[in-house]
Amino acid sequence: MSQITNEVKNQIKKRRTFAIISHPDAGKTTLTEKFLLYGGAINQAGSVKGKATAKHAVSDWMEIEKERGISVTSSVLQFNYDGYCINILDTPGHQDFSEDTYRTLMAADSAVMVIDASKGVEAQTRKLFKVCTMRHIPIFTFINKMDREAMDTFELLDDIENELGIATCPINWPIGSGKEFRGVYDRASKKVEIFSDTKKGTTQGEVKKVDINDPEISWLITDDQRVQLEEEIELQDGAGAEFDQELVSKGELSPVFFGSALTNFGVETFLQHFLQMTTSPLPRTSDRGPIDPMEEGDFSAFVFKIQANMNKAHRDRIAFMRICSGEFEAGMDVYHMQGGKKVRLSQPQQMMASERKMISKAYGGDIIGVFDPGIFSIGDTLTTAQDKFTYEGIPTFAPEHFARVRLIDSMKRKQFVKGVTQIAQEGAIQIFQEYKGGMEEIIVGVVGVLQFDVLRFRLENEYNVEIRLENLPYEHIRWIENKEEVDVDALTGTSDMKKVIDMKGNPLLLFVNAWSVGMTLDRNEGLVLSEFSKN
Repeated sequence: MSQITNEVKNQIKKRRTFAIISHPDAGKTTLTEKFLLYGGAINQAGSVKGKATAKHAVSDWMEIEKERGISVTSSVLQFNYDGYCINILDTPGHQDFSEDTYRTLMAADSAVMVIDASKGVEAQTRKLFKVCTMRHIPIFTFINKMDREAMDTFELLDDIENELGIATCPINWPIGSGKEFRGVYDRASKKVEIFSDTKKGTTQGEVKKVDINDPEISWLITDDQRVQLEEEIELQDGAGAEFDQELVSKGELSPVFFGSALTNFGVETFLQHFLQMTTSPLPRTSDRGPIDPMEEGDFSAFVFKIQANMNKAHRDRIAFMRICSGEFEAGMDVYHMQGGKKVRLSQPQQMMASERKMISKAYGGDIIGVFDPGIFSIGDTLTTAQDKFTYEGIPTFAPEHFARVRLIDSMKRKQFVKGVTQIAQEGAIQIFQEYKGGMEEIIVGVVGVLQFDVLRFRLENEYNVEIRLENLPYEHIRWIENKEEVDVDALTGTSDMKKVIDMKGNPLLLFVNAWSVGMTLDRNEGLVLSEFSKN
């Protein structure tokens, strides 16, 4: 292990990498934009729906996303604020794309959960939250849309605690909601923050901080609002959880903030507190033990996402990797553990959604995209260390919906195979072939049915191939853990069991119902099946 220099150490200390998770429509993309506004990355935030300004959201770049107004793929954005370098991983909120979100969370050090103040915790938030708790990463809550009629503040906090099983600690408290929303009260400094003049949220606007006991307060908020605020704060002080940094770092206590991303109220306050409460990049688990970015001088990274065709003109593939230690320099040679050879990382870039900029250096904690000639897979480790190691793999979710894909024009077979394979390498879909069959029959498995639409759309638009999808009745899939010890050919199962292989040639079994899974295990002694596969 080579020694780390002070310069690299200081650069890594400045890094903060977090993912934003939420239910669709809770305002996550709008919040991301406002962060960028404060970081000076964009001068004017475009309203996502395009009312106030005509821009599409910065982080939505795929045609289908612009059509439907939802985020389908995770995008990565970087900006500087107050001496920190912040990497935001924006994730799709729609449940059909939760797998992409899961992989993205593997690359983040903390998560920001955005909740709609009028709806509280929604179904998708629960699922994503479980993923965060599996990794024990700090979770920050931003309760958004206070500029609309909101649920009672205590109800919202109870909802988070009951639904997600995590204690909450409000850092600030809202004053009014809907048209009456004036600002927030900061509990630590005992000041009321009043926001104004954000021009429909497109500019940073003015923030006025006034002490709660200052006579001027009566001009800014109504007497009723003041009385209500004092009562609620007293209640919260008496009954709520105290702020405890240690519990936050373990992911057992979530600091809660209130605001409105659309009007830009409370966004900067949140950003300032967030930076104080989070740490610089943490050690990662590898087969050599934890790799600490503060001690490991060698460069190392893992691939968590592959995206093809981000640029229509070039038809390229970008492998996104999270740098875990050391310093990255453009054009450096690194050892690709899974490929077993040295590779040169060319055309490194950082993203501002579809606008890319080439970079010459990056550090532990950063997210970069490098050109992928088709050699990388999700979960791959890259390093320059002499004493080589591999980071732990990223689990693959079991698909829940299956369909047989048929090509309409058989002359386009080549484009079809290329398209399906590339989209599968991105991890949005999983493709299987008949056991001992060729690419004639392709079965596609997805986590959510919307991914079938995305597959059809992308094959048509990016590869000029039309397909027909025929839904299959299978609902359960199992990987054969001990394939070396079991004769796959001789396996006997129920009549609805189907043998298939995945892209790497691993044998899998498809079943219509859970009963069939149990029966197959009973009939084949020593067979071990699993619901996950580790990349």
